Amino acid sequence: MNRTSDFREKEVINIKDGRRLGFVGDVEINLQSGRIEAIVIPGGGRLLGLIGRENECVIPWEKIKKIGEDIILVEMDDRFIRKHFE
Repeated sequence: MNRTSDFREKEVINIKDGRRLGFVGDVEINLQSGRIEAIVIPGGGRLLGLIGRENECVIPWEKIKKIGEDIILVEMDDRFIRKHFE
């Protein structure tokens, strides 16, 4: 069993192309069902990370394929990757 705080230490990797997407910044929880709905990867900072932040990326729980000790493997399609990580 994992705690939500444990997710912040895990790197997210897309198994379709091996791309490193970043580290989990937060999780979305459905308060009525008590289930995790998605993990959130914060967007990169602008201006050398000093001012502002880009949009965060929300990865639905059903896209997570495996949660390991150090990484989370997800399976995301190319449209999502281009939109959020390029």
